[in-house]
Amino acid sequence: MPQFQPIHHLLHPMRNTLYLALAGSSFGLGVVGVFLPLMPTTCFMLLAVWAASKGSPRFASWIRCHPRFGPPIVAWESERAIPRPAKWIALIMLVLSMILLAFTVDVLALKVALLVSLSLLGIWIVTRPEPRPATSLMATSRFRQR
Repeated sequence: MPQFQPIHHLLHPMRNTLYLALAGSSFGLGVVGVFLPLMPTTCFMLLAVWAASKGSPRFASWIRCHPRFGPPIVAWESERAIPRPAKWIALIMLVLSMILLAFTVDVLALKVALLVSLSLLGIWIVTRPEPRPATSLMATSRFRQR
């Protein structure tokens, strides 16, 4: 009777590759979000850091230390805080989306559900704390030391 070899030793590199692919594609979408106004950046970068931390900690550290993308990521990870400029951009985009939805969606129940949901999201964003400058700098340097 043949013995079957466990495939655990094959799953680890495959899993890392999948996490790295998710991290890379999320990072790419986040970069696209810098140039396209309706495409989010930070949420894709958060997904990229999460996936990279599982597949390539070096890539995750690089994102955290990146001068453009790193500070909001570190602020969220260390304090669950959103910088004030990011709040303003998010709120402006939410309001523009709500105006667009109000004039384009015909089904009243769907329109109300979307507008209420986006309003609640806006309230949640506004009530998040803003990062403390000293903590953000310490957190960034902590990630650089790894």
